[in-house]
Amino acid sequence: MTDVTPIRARLTADARRQAVLETACLVFSRSSYRAATTAEIAREAGISEPILYRHFGSKRDLYLACLDHAWGTFREECEQAIAADPVGCLGVIADRYMAKGKRLRVVDLWIQALTEASEDPVIAAALRAQVREVHDVFADLIRDGQQRGVVHPDRDPVAEAWIFVGGGLLATMDSRLGGLLGDDLGRVRESRRTWMLASP
Repeated sequence: MTDVTPIRARLTADARRQAVLETACLVFSRSSYRAATTAEIAREAGISEPILYRHFGSKRDLYLACLDHAWGTFREECEQAIAADPVGCLGVIADRYMAKGKRLRVVDLWIQALTEASEDPVIAAALRAQVREVHDVFADLIRDGQQRGVVHPDRDPVAEAWIFVGGGLLATMDSRLGGLLGDDLGRVRESRRTWMLASP
């Protein structure tokens, strides 16, 4: 059983492409790049393979588009959190990034891409660029928090942003291994929050 609603013929080309991306992201993230097939993705999206290939020239093109889509979706969440609470946004963003049971995390696709990166230089280059971009966004958020007096001034934004990236990988391991960390994941989050935030 799937939670993906089949794409209806009345959708515009752009809407159909977006729906295919949503489906593909979920299929890739729960399976793997190699195990997931375009036939499976098309079937779950409610379209034929030829229609899928009208939007994406190859499985790799589709996968790279999924990486961009997942990061774009999370970045929108970051922007919404910043707009809603410029002071407390860093904690909200960290929680969303490491959220347990979230429908889709960009880090799920990173895990899949790591396997391919050693053999496919195109995927490796795309993954390197995206992880670096995510890191740089986090580092800028930390710098902004320091300027606002929310984040401890002695923290190194570059180093802390890499630790932030690593937290998502740890949370993904926890999820894929059926709760490897148990309550410790929450303790990690709280410990990091205490370390990062300036004293009131």
